Amino acid sequence: METNGNRLVEISALGEVSSPSGGAKAYSISPEGIPAILPGIGGITYNVKIGDSAIQWEADHVEPCVSIRNKDKEENGALNLLACIGNSAKVVSGDAKGDTGVVTGKHGGIENVLVDFDDKTIEKLVIGDKILIRCIGLGFSFANCPQIKTINLSPKLLEALPIKYDKTKGVMQIPVTHTIPAAIMGSGLGSQHCYRGDYDIQLFDKQTIEKHNLDTLRLGDIVAIMDADHSYGRIYKTGAVTVGVVVHTNCITAGHGPGVTTLFTSAEGKISPYKDKNANIGVYLNIGRFRKSKKRKTK
Repeated sequence: METNGNRLVEISALGEVSSPSGGAKAYSISPEGIPAILPGIGGITYNVKIGDSAIQWEADHVEPCVSIRNKDKEENGALNLLACIGNSAKVVSGDAKGDTGVVTGKHGGIENVLVDFDDKTIEKLVIGDKILIRCIGLGFSFANCPQIKTINLSPKLLEALPIKYDKTKGVMQIPVTHTIPAAIMGSGLGSQHCYRGDYDIQLFDKQTIEKHNLDTLRLGDIVAIMDADHSYGRIYKTGAVTVGVVVHTNCITAGHGPGVTTLFTSAEGKISPYKDKNANIGVYLNIGRFRKSKKRKTK
């Protein structure tokens, strides 16, 4: 497929490894009225990675691996706007200086950018270390299928995805692990655009969970949201299709759940998702639980 990739700008944005944050109210209350105090957003998460379950944790909105943000509000806005899934990240301060990772998501509300690093780098990182993102992907488009819009997608991830394009029908076939009805999407609705943040899959209806096999959702899974249009904000629209990536864990509060950051959307339904259990950015980008160790060269 013909893209405008050769005209995209690659630009730097800087963030710091963020501290976990918590408000004055420690308890979260479930829709059943059950209070809980659980780990949440921010920080360095040592044992939750891309490829792990997005459901089976004693957690609320936990972000895999490393969360970064900028202390300046405007600069943090630019970091979240410019960073795209699959962009390269480089540690530029501290004991892990020079090590590299990959952007895996954006978390709205807290406005964090999420980055995957290998275990050796994670052990060296501390809160406050600076991470430089080589941002490229904003403005990415397909010349021959304008009815399909890319959002938060890097050229690197697009190249890795096993996408099929039917020229006669103008339909893009994209691999996904799950299809999700837009009716159960929650927090994040009402946003004016989808170039920052995410919105959540509500997992409070057992029948829907069983029907769509949602208890098997993993961090990094590429999923299709049916009847959802993200062209200019997040709306319900019959026939529209949006594809995104699961970026944070489940939540216990009403309206929340595993978060999805947008990758593709078509208001006209020109996206045809097909099921593939391996449709996870960890597989395509060699990160998280799918990371393969580099073999030593033999003499």
